[in-house]
Amino acid sequence: MPTATGHPARSEPAVRTLDGLVAAVRAGAYGDDPAGQRVALAFTTSQAVRHAGRATGYRNEVLSLRLHAAVGSCAVEPGTLGPAALDDCVGATVAELLGHPLLPVRVAALDAYLMHVRPHTPEHGARPRALPPGSSLERSRARARAVVDLLPGAAERVLVVGVVNSLLERLRARGTAYVPCDLKGGSTEWGEPVRTDALAELADCDAVLASGMTLGNGTFQTLLDHADATGKPLVMFAQTGSAVLPRFLDAGVTAVSAEPYPFFWLDGGPGVIHCYGGPR
Repeated sequence: MPTATGHPARSEPAVRTLDGLVAAVRAGAYGDDPAGQRVALAFTTSQAVRHAGRATGYRNEVLSLRLHAAVGSCAVEPGTLGPAALDDCVGATVAELLGHPLLPVRVAALDAYLMHVRPHTPEHGARPRALPPGSSLERSRARARAVVDLLPGAAERVLVVGVVNSLLERLRARGTAYVPCDLKGGSTEWGEPVRTDALAELADCDAVLASGMTLGNGTFQTLLDHADATGKPLVMFAQTGSAVLPRFLDAGVTAVSAEPYPFFWLDGGPGVIHCYGGPR
């Protein structure tokens, strides 16, 4: 059963690194032997978007793996994932893919496995939050409200790792200062420079709001270690690794907005995200 704060029950092993979580999965700590679980389908989803009224657009590419009824995902830089990666995944076992040389493949496989054994249900600590139908911008803003609501109200200066303009817009509306950070650099919709070194900004912020993409590019552990050591709130918004990140609640992560495939930008109908931790 979930705890009173909406965290997964502590029958799960305590893990503090991604490698530690992989080791726990390999050891059978989550049930089904990953060596007996084969990925049936691998696919990529590519998206280009420029919302009406916004000055800039962006592109996304996501690797997704199907395991039984579950889909696990990891975002990648557009154009960097070769077609051989899909061939590597199809028919392979989760155990084999957890040792794949490409980190995004390892993350997607781990996410698919954990979506299979720990789906986003109340018994595993998830609180569903409905997303209304509408345009891509309307749904982006609705998701942003749900994500920002997971931050503590006392947060005054938030490091945002993985710039999403709707999240920044929501922070501005709430009167919360923020420092935008993204490996791509550039500027926000409001002309603010985007920092590229999150580590250099951590000390000047009292909370962190970070994308699950940090799992796939190898920067998550630094954020987790900082939050674990300082007690600073770390809220994750996750399409990448939506089933992975709840495993780190109480180990540095304070809340997760988990959004498994299909993502809000794929259609205009009603949807749902799953919240773990954070204010109730």
